[in-house]
Amino acid sequence: MNEQSVNTPLSKGSKTKEKIVKTALKLFSAKGFKATTVRDIAGAMGVKQSALYNHFKNKDEILETLIADLTSSAIVHLFDSNKEPQEVAKGGKALLAGIATKFKLLSFDRQNEALFKLLMQEMFRNERVREIYNEYFYQENVKKLSSYFFMMMQEELIKSSDPLLLANEFFSPLFFYQMQVSLLKMDKKSTSSVVSLFEKHVELFWDNIKLEKQTSLF
Repeated sequence: MNEQSVNTPLSKGSKTKEKIVKTALKLFSAKGFKATTVRDIAGAMGVKQSALYNHFKNKDEILETLIADLTSSAIVHLFDSNKEPQEVAKGGKALLAGIATKFKLLSFDRQNEALFKLLMQEMFRNERVREIYNEYFYQENVKKLSSYFFMMMQEELIKSSDPLLLANEFFSPLFFYQMQVSLLKMDKKSTSSVVSLFEKHVELFWDNIKLEKQTSLF
């Protein structure tokens, strides 16, 4: 995509299509894909069903567009940085704190919360969604973090261990806390008991893996 196309304002048709996708995401995440009809989407937009069919064949095609959006969601880009990997790894605890903070902030971002809910709902029904979860949300992030843990071991920042296992152990609670926040928000309950767990997890995890520097008496 060239610079000119990036800066070109969206056409009326493109804006309508974008609105359809956003409206569908809101309804899919709230009611579920199966329970949402094209009539529901059209009604929420205040247009006739025929207006939607000008852009999408059916709601399955809308879902395909949303599935494509999952691969570019913020959770996929946890490790985007202009720094060299070795330099990022030297951050040690700061790197882990940054990841946890992103997870927490994403829990309160409406767009990403809706995408996360859609992902959870469709994972058991849609093979493509499972593939995306496994490849982009799980495998890629775990693989990247394990490589950073390996570099931390080389820098003698953390104890020698299985970097892949460490990556899994670090990520698992974050996904769980994110889900808990979503569930509490869904029931309009306070999330204060959960939000502090993101930082506490980093503290506890780092204290268990950090390598204490040996101080010489001579």
